[in-house]
Amino acid sequence: MTPPPYVPGHGLLKDRAVVITAAAGAGIGGAVARRCLEEGARVLISDAHERRLAASAQELEKEFGADRVASLPCDVTDEEQVQALYALGVERFGRIDVAVNNAGLGGTADLVDMTDDQWGRVLDITLNGTMRCTRAALRIMRDQGAGVIVNNASVIGWRAQKGQSHYAAAKAGVMALTRCSALEAAEFGVRINAVSPSLAMHPHLVKVTSEELLDELTRREAFGRYAEPWEVANVIVFLASDYSSYMTGEVVSVSSQHA
Repeated sequence: MTPPPYVPGHGLLKDRAVVITAAAGAGIGGAVARRCLEEGARVLISDAHERRLAASAQELEKEFGADRVASLPCDVTDEEQVQALYALGVERFGRIDVAVNNAGLGGTADLVDMTDDQWGRVLDITLNGTMRCTRAALRIMRDQGAGVIVNNASVIGWRAQKGQSHYAAAKAGVMALTRCSALEAAEFGVRINAVSPSLAMHPHLVKVTSEELLDELTRREAFGRYAEPWEVANVIVFLASDYSSYMTGEVVSVSSQHA
């Protein structure tokens, strides 16, 4: 089954200031950046890969204008870099309306052979990094009295899969972080939700995943195909927009897979 036609923007995020982590390249983060711009937002993109980030920023600036696009390298395992990222968002746009926490790291290793470093690095980027960015955004949004945070989880936070103990634990942690922090943030007028994609195809995934596993995961999907990154981005934009004004603490599956 082929994906549906690309949906044009409808101004859902007009004049909103958005910060997105892991937004360089052709994955979900890059699709979110483009989608937010198409919906009228101003966007600050970040990534740990400086070369890819610079290329992505240049491409977006050319298409949407340098006044609406900013970029800053950020390693989400480094608190100082996270603080610098959100400080730039406020400096550049005057406020931060939306934070999309997309940074994460996967990998495959059976637990019996997994090292502490393998476990720790996946948890530090995927879960701790999401916590650091959520905390930084919340401190700004609390003072504003408004804002939206969208975290990128994964169906693997619900579903067991061999070789994925570290990644599954991290993504389950992102889901729990989303639910608990949403209750705390409600009193500030801030909403926090998460998306839970299954299989969104992009070049990096192809490099790190076997063809056999990709075929197997694709067959599990109700539509018999993988998601395009922009299809996940559409759900993130919905959660960032006023159309989801009464949703908080939710983990929205972008997939038919829940177990």
